[in-house]
Amino acid sequence: MIHRVINSMVIYFQNDVGRINHALKVYGFAHALAGMEGLSAEEKLVVDLAAVLHDIGIKEAERKYNSSAGKYQEIEGPPIAKGIMDECRVETEIANRVCYLIGNHHSYHKIDGLDFQILVEADFLVNIYEDEMSENAIESVRNKYFKTAGGIKLIETMYNFS
Repeated sequence: MIHRVINSMVIYFQNDVGRINHALKVYGFAHALAGMEGLSAEEKLVVDLAAVLHDIGIKEAERKYNSSAGKYQEIEGPPIAKGIMDECRVETEIANRVCYLIGNHHSYHKIDGLDFQILVEADFLVNIYEDEMSENAIESVRNKYFKTAGGIKLIETMYNFS
């Protein structure tokens, strides 16, 4: 199933290779963290789907609001993700959770489960590099937003914390 969703995401973004690569990198970290944290198969599927589709609303946000701001991605992402998941026959309960995660993935105060926490950490692991964050910003992100043992280990290893 995840391969069909990845294919649909690639088709949706077409030649926007940067966004395709971002989604796949977040998926890679999220998948690894889900395994490190011992999630169930269903929870892993939620994490995988949410990671692949987390920024799917960005094109529509830019079209409608002339902005890629997180709040607009949160508005526009869930309906697009739902359509993709419906086409790929994702179970309703799983699709609903994925849409919740996509619709809130920039609202860190709404983190309400390990699946959400893992998505946020995976997205930060990629954004730190892509956005060329300063050492102070990375340390702040680690201290504020990283909670899982696996996520803390990855950020500290990747960004040379002692």
